[in-house]
Amino acid sequence: MDMPKPLITSVDSSINIPPQSYTSLFLRFLRFGFLAWGGPVAQIAMIRQELVEEEKWISPEKFNRVLSVYQVLPGPEAHELCVYFGMIARGRLGAFLAGLGFMLPGFLLMLLLSWFYVTYGINSPLFQSVFMGMQPAVAALIVRAVHRIGSHALHENAWLWGIAFLAALAQLLKVNFLITLLAAGLIYALAQRKQKGLTVILMAGFLAYLVYFGLIGMATISNSPEITTASTRTASLLTLFWSGLKSGLLTFGGAYTVIPFLQHDAVEAGKWMTNAQFLDGLALSGLLPAPLIIFSTFVGYIGSGLLGAVIITVAIFAPAFAFTMIGHEYLERLVNNQSAHAFLDGVTAGVVGLIGATALGILSETVIGLHAWIVFSIAVIALFQSKSKWTVAAVVLAAGVYGMIFL
Repeated sequence: MDMPKPLITSVDSSINIPPQSYTSLFLRFLRFGFLAWGGPVAQIAMIRQELVEEEKWISPEKFNRVLSVYQVLPGPEAHELCVYFGMIARGRLGAFLAGLGFMLPGFLLMLLLSWFYVTYGINSPLFQSVFMGMQPAVAALIVRAVHRIGSHALHENAWLWGIAFLAALAQLLKVNFLITLLAAGLIYALAQRKQKGLTVILMAGFLAYLVYFGLIGMATISNSPEITTASTRTASLLTLFWSGLKSGLLTFGGAYTVIPFLQHDAVEAGKWMTNAQFLDGLALSGLLPAPLIIFSTFVGYIGSGLLGAVIITVAIFAPAFAFTMIGHEYLERLVNNQSAHAFLDGVTAGVVGLIGATALGILSETVIGLHAWIVFSIAVIALFQSKSKWTVAAVVLAAGVYGMIFL
């Protein structure tokens, strides 16, 4: 627990970390957690400014390389960067403490808001008005996320655009997303290997599967009952753990990509919460200094109370800890492997399609009526025009105030 020497300075000359105690390391990243407003871009910029530009723990070139590794892997990049810096400062325990410090403020605040929501918010007309105002703003956040993630993931590549379109179609047809993402990765991996014939055959085969699936399943899907009232089901702890772990392993391209996975498990398959409750959790997470993925705490709390919230949060963050704590050097090798990189790029394009289809579903359910369109339109303009780290919180809060006054 005393002040040790840095662990990796002698191995990599681009790393030069002053001695850090476990306590000071944890408190530093706890402070980062309390200041983590404005989403991953603002969070990464904050970490870079202090640890790279001001204190020069690592070189800017090293930082960019490390960030590129995490951008092609699942998980919230800002949190993974914290785990990485903890790792090079104090090894695995340092990695754990840094990651825990960064996520802890958001987790505790979301836990408090979840309890308040369940205890007072469901039957309160005031809170219903607030959340009805927030939901169109959340839809705007997802639209902005689709644009931001898509502009980076698809980058004017015809194959990636085609994969995203097929994935969106598959999501609308309720195809299991694991099948969709596997097909997406394989298609693009073959395309990058210049196997155009096999790529076209695989893509055409997947499209034929979607057409067949749609023909035999549309009647069942269209007649499925819509969940409009609060569910009385309780999710098992094993279900919550598996849902969180699976989602944590599939968050390619940022935390917004977890939305369709958790929505499927909680609303469609498990039915332990309604879509309106799911959107409320998203709205609440937008108010907090935390990775957006912290809304999983709300999902777990609705599913099985305090223990459920802890279980799903642990599971969804576990991959973000594990990738670095198991061995960051293997991740650097992975990102330089063109075949693996191409597969991950294809999966990311598939996820863009999943989010796009999810956004369409949310828009159809939440942007209804004049007031919803007003909130949605203003929120979209603000999110696309403003560069402030406070924009997301300000938009969601303003939408809640609008709902409280007019709805």
